Amino acid sequence: MSITQSKLFLITGVSSGFGRALAQQALAEGHRVVGTLRDQAALGEFELLGPGRAIGKLLDVTHTNAIAEAIADVEGKVGAIDVLVNNAGYGYEGILEESALADWHKQFDVNVFGAVAMIQAVLPYMRRRKRGHIVNITSVGGYITLPGLSAYHGTKFALEGISESLAQEVAGFGIKVTAVAPGAFRTDWAGRSMVRAERSIADYDAVFNPVRERRQEISGKQPGDPVKAARAILEIVASDNPPVHLLLGPDAVKRARDKLDSLRAQIDAWESLSTSTDFSS
Repeated sequence: MSITQSKLFLITGVSSGFGRALAQQALAEGHRVVGTLRDQAALGEFELLGPGRAIGKLLDVTHTNAIAEAIADVEGKVGAIDVLVNNAGYGYEGILEESALADWHKQFDVNVFGAVAMIQAVLPYMRRRKRGHIVNITSVGGYITLPGLSAYHGTKFALEGISESLAQEVAGFGIKVTAVAPGAFRTDWAGRSMVRAERSIADYDAVFNPVRERRQEISGKQPGDPVKAARAILEIVASDNPPVHLLLGPDAVKRARDKLDSLRAQIDAWESLSTSTDFSS
């Protein structure tokens, strides 16, 4: 990509994982990147990735009252934001009955409401310019589910639906929206980054323990390469007609197709009951 095609990316959560990989690849392609972090030391380290083109911004997306001012600061001092990537988030593992409601609030505050606040803050600028691209990093866990991740799945299903509706709302303004749903990639999602509820009810051991053990076994050995995921995201950002939904990883494609097949079978099996609820003519 030539420097004349350079864009300004705003990526939340660039300290590690997808956010860091995407920032590095965007910088390598000649773009500028504003990356949000929650630690001053990490900010300085991030800016060394591309002096003058990697700009760190201290921001916690759960502090939603600070987001509009942060976006205005970027627009005024750095430049017009071409691409917003809502990447900040984490996984919360816990059986629903064992999970504290406060932990559900935290999961949604980061994964959903932080992203919504970022979108609301950047849209007025993109709408006036009649251009822009909003990329929301969701998960194949926004298509399929596993026991013990109900809070996490809830946030990713929510962000998939929000993205799809938003895409319809802003299409007339030249603004693109893409929900990117990765499968198993070699990030720290299942390791240090995951928050785990305390176990307390033995009745759930049989359904949950094998899933937890499998997730821990593959942590650090996942097949997905975050660098290749970053390049795929850059490809859709460069596209004139990007998808509203993008799965990443062969496992994500297979799991989504299996879910669609299962859903289709259930619809077919219960169609007569489903279609029996209108007033009789």
